[in-house]
Amino acid sequence: MIENREIMMRMFPELFQKLNIEPVDNYSSYLLDILKTLTPRNCDSEPNVVILTPGPLNSAYYEHSYLADTMGIELVQGSDLFVKDNITFMRTTEGKQRVDIIYRRIDDDFIDPLTFNHTSVIGVPGLFDSYRAGFVNICSAPGSGIADDKAIYSYMPEIIRFYLGQEPILPIIKTYKCANKNDKNYVLKNLDKLVVKEVHGSGGYGMLIGSTSSKAKKNQFYKKIENNPENYIAQPILDLSTVPIFKDKDLAPRHVDLRPFTLIGNKKTRLVAGGLTRVALKEGSLVVNSSQGGGVKDTWVLRG
Repeated sequence: MIENREIMMRMFPELFQKLNIEPVDNYSSYLLDILKTLTPRNCDSEPNVVILTPGPLNSAYYEHSYLADTMGIELVQGSDLFVKDNITFMRTTEGKQRVDIIYRRIDDDFIDPLTFNHTSVIGVPGLFDSYRAGFVNICSAPGSGIADDKAIYSYMPEIIRFYLGQEPILPIIKTYKCANKNDKNYVLKNLDKLVVKEVHGSGGYGMLIGSTSSKAKKNQFYKKIENNPENYIAQPILDLSTVPIFKDKDLAPRHVDLRPFTLIGNKKTRLVAGGLTRVALKEGSLVVNSSQGGGVKDTWVLRG
């Protein structure tokens, strides 16, 4: 999002001079502001925030480095941290320094080799005990990745009603859980009309778009759903919005979706006036994921 805006401002500065476009470079300050609201219960002073990265070999390392630089905080690897008496410290040239909040960019399984994957060399031994004891906060919280489970999506209205006591403002897309017998039967009879997704899939992989898939691929998914229905959900095929792209010296429409950036802390929420607009660069394609050949566009919010 931020890189797209920087590129656009360099290429078309006159557009930004004429139009009153909200900035997105305040994302880093918003993120730091939200993280500081998540101070652990055993912290009595201004919290020390760090970003925990897997290291320079990670594909998102530039992003980790950029955020740490613009937030004015330390970028650390697991070897830079240690835990003593349930308190997390950072090694510095001036000795140990306590760490209160960790914005972690490593997967749950690798956070702490003493609690999770014992072969992890990028985590911090004892970190989870420090977290449980209330001496450090790990953001995003371990286990929050369950929200990526596509079957969870269908329960969101009930989750909102149960935990917030409110009615959902936005409707959700009808979602068929193939683990449910009636849903599975409907999906198998209507593959032409549905998008089928793996519950734990990501990046546009393990997905069937019935209206554009071959008979062989639909048969393949039919068997997969029959054999392991709990691994799949299905949804109606949506008519995504389109935006123009430049193709062969002319403009052509391509499908897009929008991912807004919402930061939620302790009794505080920040919404960035922009987002990640993902675009399917192939004509007629509904798959916008970058791993499947999709692109991105700068997203403008105009000041009122």
